[in-house]
Amino acid sequence: FLADMFANEEGGPEPDWVITEREQFSDFRDLNKDGKMDKDEIQHWILPQDYDHALAEARHLVYESDVDKDQKLTKEEVLDNWNMFVGSQATNYGEDLTRNHDEL
Repeated sequence: FLADMFANEEGGPEPDWVITEREQFSDFRDLNKDGKMDKDEIQHWILPQDYDHALAEARHLVYESDVDKDQKLTKEEVLDNWNMFVGSQATNYGEDLTRNHDEL
């Protein structure tokens, strides 16, 4: 895929991001070291088994919105950062915020 994003037509040095992407591929993506990614390697890359996307998104929302850093969000902290919640997968891009919730 790097050839689609960067064509070194002049033969000069590669940018740092290309070098980093090559290293990421060889060190972490190409698990069987055959020089290409198969279906299992792509699945592992996109949906790693040891990464909880929902937990990571929830932690991100709390970290960015928790002004007093007490690990709890007040109604005011949520409202002050409404744009972050509306744009989040954790709230189904804001759709879940329009439903009635007892806990709110």
